[in-house]
Amino acid sequence: MERIDKIISNNTNLSRNDVKKYIKNKLIIVNNKIIDSPKIKIDPNVDKIFINGEILKYQKYVYLVLNKPKGYVSATVDNLSKTVIDLCPDKFKNRNLFPAGRLDKDTTGLMIITDDGEFAHNILSPKKHIKKQYYVVLSGNLDNIMIDEFYSGLVVGNEKFKSAKLEILSNDTCYVTLTEGKYHEIKRMFKKYNLDVIELKRIMMGNLFLPDDLDEGECRELTSEELKKITS
Repeated sequence: MERIDKIISNNTNLSRNDVKKYIKNKLIIVNNKIIDSPKIKIDPNVDKIFINGEILKYQKYVYLVLNKPKGYVSATVDNLSKTVIDLCPDKFKNRNLFPAGRLDKDTTGLMIITDDGEFAHNILSPKKHIKKQYYVVLSGNLDNIMIDEFYSGLVVGNEKFKSAKLEILSNDTCYVTLTEGKYHEIKRMFKKYNLDVIELKRIMMGNLFLPDDLDEGECRELTSEELKKITS
């Protein structure tokens, strides 16, 4: 059971103050009964809510896919930079959205944004081994010997990285597939070979590839089939 004003605010562009005005004007109806208080609690999975004659489409959680551009930070709020939440559709701005994982400010590509904490934990937990693939452009030439060394698990200083898959595409471009998400992991791995990462783009999580229909900076809801691919 949840308060009617919270349910409506989370699933529309209306603020809670807007909902109060609608209630005052007798524009909110639940199961053929006019609502007279924003504090009334209902079960949105069972009760039918009408706002000014239109039925409310209730979603407990929202799952969004973003093609992240450069210049945005993976945070909900930042006083100095634009955040990935700024790119979400306006109709979801009243929800407590957050990025499920992070990409550096200068990294682009596939990002999942949600308000489902359990789902985010499951796809980020190292125990789940959700793979993430990146397209990488480097400052110098790759060597085939790196393929075996990535697979064996690189040791950089006192730190051991888990086995990763390196696919060389050209002298200075490759795909890297990881199952962990340490800070600046790919940049630190290539630094072992005195290579700087010039471009980094995430193109896959689980079995979900960055959708072809999603231009850089665009964000939309995941389909149910896409959602399944992340954890399959």
